[in-house]
Amino acid sequence: MTDLSVNSDRPAVGIVHLGIGAFFRAFGLPWLEDAMLAQPGNWGVVGVSLRSPAIRDALAPRQNRYACVELSPDGRRSRDITALRDILVAPENPSAVLELMADPAIRIISLTVTEKGYCHDPATGTLNRNHPDIQHDLRQKLPRTAPGFILRALEARWRANDPAPTVLSCDNLPKNGEVLRGIILDMAAEVDPGLRGWIADNATFPQTMVDRIVPA
Repeated sequence: MTDLSVNSDRPAVGIVHLGIGAFFRAFGLPWLEDAMLAQPGNWGVVGVSLRSPAIRDALAPRQNRYACVELSPDGRRSRDITALRDILVAPENPSAVLELMADPAIRIISLTVTEKGYCHDPATGTLNRNHPDIQHDLRQKLPRTAPGFILRALEARWRANDPAPTVLSCDNLPKNGEVLRGIILDMAAEVDPGLRGWIADNATFPQTMVDRIVPA
């Protein structure tokens, strides 16, 4: 079970991030560390890999610390990133991922899963109900997709009368917050109209636009 508490020089966990790829490790986590230096807070991160254990296995021997290297006209700068507290691999233990995302200590659920990971129709921005993984996630309690995990985590909070998190897309997708909100609401309507109403009234889906390339 993931330890959410403060651990020596490392912050307590307040964020679950779906899609722990190169972009988030190079931009998202350093930005969070800069923010915590400016105004301390418990914004440590548990990353979730929706497919491969490769990043988890690579970082585990270093207790999820890693070096982020920035190249600029001024030269090469390396910094040690410590905000990443743990990495879970969803296919290995989806229940653990859902339990963590449903914990009210998690105030932000963020994601960088690429446009394909939203399981939507790019032409309309709406949920692709015929997607086989969406069909699975609407029928089963243990999901496969990023929208499925978000939906079931929100459902658990709704049933427990816990506060809803902020759901923050950081993918290079026009109107990403609006698109994600619509996808989750469409899925929720298939599960329970009451859940859809609660999400619409309580969960927030901010708009962002990020466009950066990070060598793996």
